Amino acid sequence: MGILKQRKNKKFSYTPRYFDDKGAGNPFEIKHKFDEYRKTVGANTGFKTKLNNALDDFKNNRDQQTDRRILIIVAVLVLIFLFIIDFDLTIFFSK
Repeated sequence: MGILKQRKNKKFSYTPRYFDDKGAGNPFEIKHKFDEYRKTVGANTGFKTKLNNALDDFKNNRDQQTDRRILIIVAVLVLIFLFIIDFDLTIFFSK
């Protein structure tokens, strides 16, 4: 019995009726238009490798507008969290 083994997907040799094999590529391949430029897309690797690839991608492709947007989103989420837990923001301001 294969209790600890994962099931393999079934493979079929199906070809569409009106598929032109010469120029279109694989009709079953779903691919994002920026996949060629990213390191994070591809083979399933470990968590550490995925994290390192994502950090390298973030460091090498710097964009100030994106950085500003991320900082604004993080700041809004922190303020919402502080509002939810009823944190008193007056301790940061002097009288």
